Amino acid sequence: MLLSLPPLATAHLTKLQKSYSTTSEATPNDLLYNFNSSFELKQLHAHLIKTNTSPSLLCLTRIASVCALTPSFSYAHEIFERVEKPEIFIWNSCLKALAEGDSPTDAILLFCRLREFNVCPDLFTCSFVLKACTALLDILHGRIVHGFVEKLGLRPDVFLENSIIYFYASCRAIDDARVLFDKMSERDVVTWNILITQSVKRSDADEAYRLFTRMPERSVRSWTAMIAGFVQCGKPKEAIDLFTQMEEEGLLPNEVTIVAVLAACADLGALDLGGRVHQYSDHCGYRRNVRICNTLIDMYIKCGCLADARRVFEEMKERTIVSWSAMIGGLAMHGQAEEALSLFCKMTQNGITPNGVTFVWILYACSHKGLVDEGRKFFDSMSSDYGIIPKIEHYGCMVDLYSRAGFLKEAHEFIKKMPIRPNGVVWGALLGGCRVHKNIELAEEAIGHLLELDPLNDGYFVVLSNIYAEAQRWEDVARVRKLMRDKGLKKTLGWSSITVDGVAHEFAAGDLTHPNAEEIIAGWEKLLPEMKRMGYSPNTAVVLLDMDEDEKVRVLFRHSEKLALVFGLLNTPSKTSIRIMKNLRVCEDCHAAFKLLSAITDREIVVRDRNRYHCFKDGFCSCRDYW
Repeated sequence: MLLSLPPLATAHLTKLQKSYSTTSEATPNDLLYNFNSSFELKQLHAHLIKTNTSPSLLCLTRIASVCALTPSFSYAHEIFERVEKPEIFIWNSCLKALAEGDSPTDAILLFCRLREFNVCPDLFTCSFVLKACTALLDILHGRIVHGFVEKLGLRPDVFLENSIIYFYASCRAIDDARVLFDKMSERDVVTWNILITQSVKRSDADEAYRLFTRMPERSVRSWTAMIAGFVQCGKPKEAIDLFTQMEEEGLLPNEVTIVAVLAACADLGALDLGGRVHQYSDHCGYRRNVRICNTLIDMYIKCGCLADARRVFEEMKERTIVSWSAMIGGLAMHGQAEEALSLFCKMTQNGITPNGVTFVWILYACSHKGLVDEGRKFFDSMSSDYGIIPKIEHYGCMVDLYSRAGFLKEAHEFIKKMPIRPNGVVWGALLGGCRVHKNIELAEEAIGHLLELDPLNDGYFVVLSNIYAEAQRWEDVARVRKLMRDKGLKKTLGWSSITVDGVAHEFAAGDLTHPNAEEIIAGWEKLLPEMKRMGYSPNTAVVLLDMDEDEKVRVLFRHSEKLALVFGLLNTPSKTSIRIMKNLRVCEDCHAAFKLLSAITDREIVVRDRNRYHCFKDGFCSCRDYW
């Protein structure tokens, strides 16, 4: 394309320039590239014809963008037919911009117009329009484009076929994607990654893994997609095992891999690996990656390392609402409600607006500390100060707040006045309060609603059974257990896990099949005399079974968290912290025992149970016996 105009054309354009609303700095040549309407285009074209100047001086891609979706499309079409360059090349640039812009619908409209004027699409045309169809999940036009691909014989082209597979998979037409995948004569790593990623999005980790194992070669993205898929589908152990294999093959994780692995470490409480990944990310200069930092905060919190989480938070150069909410939630779960509320104030003072998640954690902090008045104020401020409409999880927190504090009547009234239908979590929170404060009548009402809302949740039946057992209403206990049997429900077995030297050891309540079982029991018996000298007495009231006292004590001493703790004491260096994960709520007897053992052994003991974190140190617990 020529870069300058003949003298006569320049003179005409100078006159034309004066009639346009352009800046004083504009030159005649600028008008050839910056016209903004078909009217201006036609004036420029007319002057070029009058001066016997080639229309090729005009910016053809500019013509396409100006005329694409206007009645002047045919005018542009006529111009393009007179240039040597194939017309579709020019329209493709416009299609690309539309498909990748804010209005992918326009790319489809332009494609339809091209077909009206018999402009033959090529490989790039189809790929750009498919991109628009994918963004819009427009299965109808996507199938039409696929038809053109087949009709024009544009296959086999791996890039284009990948685009079609991605389109079908994104539109949930996974069978169509799989048919094309099976027919492909050549596949690259992108082809496999697309199907793996889409299988993960459909929560089908097994299918994703089957594809992964069949791949002839894998990229870091392949490994990352599969690791993230396992995490998303609730298989963190498999995710970590796969990451270990990836390392053994000499592949270095990228930022996305790090986020996925840290999330798996958070779910498993795998602190050693999480710390190593943290060091690697710092070494690679990922410290400024906000998402990695947020995941690190979450990982350290879930591993019971609140100080490390706070350190990551304080060192962040940039924080998002996710960062603040995660840290507030961590403080709340670790029993530091006052610090959580203080951080919330600091956040708002820094101009960060809280969201619904932030308020869930604030209400949680108030609930687990008995701060009823503060909780009421925060709940009211959600809508009055921030325009946030409370959701079911916020109502659940408020019912939990009232119920834990013993305000069962207020909790019940609050439920009845809710503008949305209460779910199982809301009635379950009331049931939990009834257990603590021994209100059988209200518990029976709550379980009536729960039978309708969540009939297969064994936990609610167990709570009601325990309430009856504490009142020694054994016939009612038997009735509840029979109801569970009739529904095919079994009480969830309590288990606890502890990781030592990178290996997770799991203990079930009453299960002495661990290779070190005899050593563990002997270790517990050795600790008992000192515990009793400090005032420990087995709290057999927590064993809600109709049996004699000696048998209750035996059951009590075989609780899974006690077995995990003694194993940790025997197999870790002195002075080091012990971290235990438990799937159920820690019982009152274990709680009392752990407080004493933290002083006797001079150890910090962190227990992550179903509801919160307990940090035992020097004879005290971070929950201050309110949980």
